[in-house]
Amino acid sequence: MFEVRVHGRGGQGVVTAAELLSVAAFLEGRHAQAFPSFGSERTGAPVVAYCRIADREIRTHAPIVLPDAVIVQDPTLLGRLPVLDGLRQDGLVLVNSTKDIALEVSNVFVVPATEIAQELVGRPVPNAALLGGFSAASGLVSLASVSTAIRERFAGKIAEANVAAATRAFEIVRAKVEERQHA
Repeated sequence: MFEVRVHGRGGQGVVTAAELLSVAAFLEGRHAQAFPSFGSERTGAPVVAYCRIADREIRTHAPIVLPDAVIVQDPTLLGRLPVLDGLRQDGLVLVNSTKDIALEVSNVFVVPATEIAQELVGRPVPNAALLGGFSAASGLVSLASVSTAIRERFAGKIAEANVAAATRAFEIVRAKVEERQHA
């Protein structure tokens, strides 16, 4: 089982990101579940969502405390909240940022998801772009499945703009993955 924790703030599409990731996995024939954990439900308040992906039925519904990957939609949460708690040393971290970020884990990728979303979607909602980046960094789900999940959730121009954002982030992270492989 592969477990992902998504951290962000209300209004950034944290819950939607986990749901779209689970749909993408389901489209690839896997079992998946997504669920949120939040308190005040206000825009700007910290939000956590979880996604589990497995090749067989998932029976647990507990919060994820030992994630294989963490997606950080708001980099201001780093250092303020324990977003990396429980992450293995070789776990994957994907951070929405324009700046490189030094963390005490070895597998960190940074993608300017908010800027991509603002440019292509017209709103600073980084979730779709981060899913594209996650696809490239993890190889867990394909960009095609992420794109299909986005198109199933949204319609028309909004769907296509989010697919474009996911694709752009995928390309950015894929280039970083290839660079690391050749280093």
